[in-house]
Amino acid sequence: MATSKSRTTTTTTRRTTSRTAGKTPKGGDVEVVEEAGGMDLDTGVGIITTLLLITALVFLDYELGKHLGAGILFKQ
Repeated sequence: MATSKSRTTTTTTRRTTSRTAGKTPKGGDVEVVEEAGGMDLDTGVGIITTLLLITALVFLDYELGKHLGAGILFKQ
């Protein structure tokens, strides 16, 4: 049978420190660039979708009121 090395049960403690501790950032000043104001694509799609949904609900209510007398806004 093969012999194996005995394992030691002693553990070593390591001191953990931050790698960035004590270092100063290189490069000096940082220029902040602001984005131009305005509406992006996500905002535009949200607004258009909301307007189309409201228009569809009003049109549906008009048709229900005109033909079935069951509309909320256009009941006859």
